[in-house]
Amino acid sequence: MVQQAQATAHPVSTKTILEAKNLNVYYGESHILRNVDLHIPEGEMICLIGRNGVGKTTFLKTIIGLLEQRSGSIEYDGKFLTNQAPYKRARNGIGYVSQGRDIIPRITVRENLMIGMESLPGGMGRNRHIDPVVFELFPILEQFLNRQGGDLSGGQQQQLAIARALLGKPKLLLLDEPTEGIQPSIILDIERAVKRIIEETGISVLLVEQHLHFVKQSSFYYAMQRGGIVSSGPTSQLSEQVIQEFLTV
Repeated sequence: MVQQAQATAHPVSTKTILEAKNLNVYYGESHILRNVDLHIPEGEMICLIGRNGVGKTTFLKTIIGLLEQRSGSIEYDGKFLTNQAPYKRARNGIGYVSQGRDIIPRITVRENLMIGMESLPGGMGRNRHIDPVVFELFPILEQFLNRQGGDLSGGQQQQLAIARALLGKPKLLLLDEPTEGIQPSIILDIERAVKRIIEETGISVLLVEQHLHFVKQSSFYYAMQRGGIVSSGPTSQLSEQVIQEFLTV
């Protein structure tokens, strides 16, 4: 087993967008997240790796407010998130793309995209213009604007889910297994799009991922096991031991 990372091992940045400290989360009486410490700098992509069932999705759901922490703290953009509803976290700039994508199948691509702007001031009533940058990132969506979301392929649905989250103008984007079940060519398209988003907008990304090539696009990794962080460091220094223990390759 990889040994516990040193407490001083953190990504380097001039500003922190989110910091979790000593975070504990339960499902009923089952202790899922155990004393999690995780730091996300502004304008960088951080990756959370680990086998299935170790608590990665639970951590993302806790950040967005779908689950409550039993103890510990989450500080986002200088403010603590305690008891803040998910819709308020979205309006404050946290975007979330779930593992299941949550595309609404019986409405069009255009209508799915419009939902992403509900978190902007005034909601969809005031914001009716789809930022064309999402079509630059994912050109297929512009071609399929009038197609129902459920008629898209898995990879196209993933692009739609990311584009929808981006239309909320997030400061922090949470991506849960964005390459799962997607063909390799679209995985590369998504990787390029996420890198461009970070470079051009300066937003931060927390990526939960098991695809090694995508993991290596991040600047720093945290490895989770049994609900706790057991290793961390720059992804440039990912060892073969860590890869074999925490990634499916």
